[in-house]
Amino acid sequence: MSRRHYNLPPLTTLAAFEAAARHLSFKNAAEELSVTPGAVSHQIKALEGDLETALFQRKHRGVELTEDGKALFEALSSSFSNISKTLATIRGRVSVGKVTVGSTTAVAALWLSPAVIRFWREMPEVNVDQIAQDRPFRDRPDIDFFVRYGRDSDPSLSHTPLFRDHLTPVASPELARQLTGADLEQLAAQRLIHLESDDRSWTTWPEWFQQLGYPGKIPIVSRVNSYSVALQLARKGAGLVLGWQRLIQPMLQSGKLVTLGPHHLTAPNQFYLVGRPDDELSESARALKNWILQEVRDGSV
Repeated sequence: MSRRHYNLPPLTTLAAFEAAARHLSFKNAAEELSVTPGAVSHQIKALEGDLETALFQRKHRGVELTEDGKALFEALSSSFSNISKTLATIRGRVSVGKVTVGSTTAVAALWLSPAVIRFWREMPEVNVDQIAQDRPFRDRPDIDFFVRYGRDSDPSLSHTPLFRDHLTPVASPELARQLTGADLEQLAAQRLIHLESDDRSWTTWPEWFQQLGYPGKIPIVSRVNSYSVALQLARKGAGLVLGWQRLIQPMLQSGKLVTLGPHHLTAPNQFYLVGRPDDELSESARALKNWILQEVRDGSV
């Protein structure tokens, strides 16, 4: 096989390996790279053939890295991370007046978008791109920072604390009146709307009841994969949602949803702004970040 200056195998094989090693899954790597699992497997076999060593141990329920695989993944992960930071710096110089911020759809709708609108009124020359998705933000060098509940697993990312929320059941005004004074056992017997998320850091109904000392079984009848959808169902009287009080404050203030006291739990994790360190952010990105932090301190979000 012909070699270029750095004596590397084809970069497509390295990219496929890095994604598969990071996920420990050919399927998840294929989804990230927008190819088929067979294509990922083909690229990795080609790389293993070129290196004349096995990089993965194929097992019945997945794959594990061999020692050679671990060494190669560590080198690629570090190199790709450095390349990503350099590219982000270059992009930042090219688009000084542009900021990209990410969040879940619920965070975007309930308080990030209003905060951005207020920021635009003060700094109309800065263009802000918002990316809202209900799955973890991974490998997105175009994003300056994103709002996350709990710390990200990537140790290279900067974490700036925002606030710690409180969790309490919420319902439509009509259903809330019917459940006035309800104890935990009565709440557990209601239709509970469960949120399914790829991010396991979000507190679930069973965890909430367990933390408050309720020993009974929590049935799972209704599931959704979007917190915004869960809130809309609760507004229509379809059941109870585990409410993040500060996050849904606009809906509580408007009376669209009502908390069911006195049962509440302090969230085990904080909300953070997660992203590149401040010295790697553009002036515009730092301005938006500082604006959001000030809004949190002022109680606007």
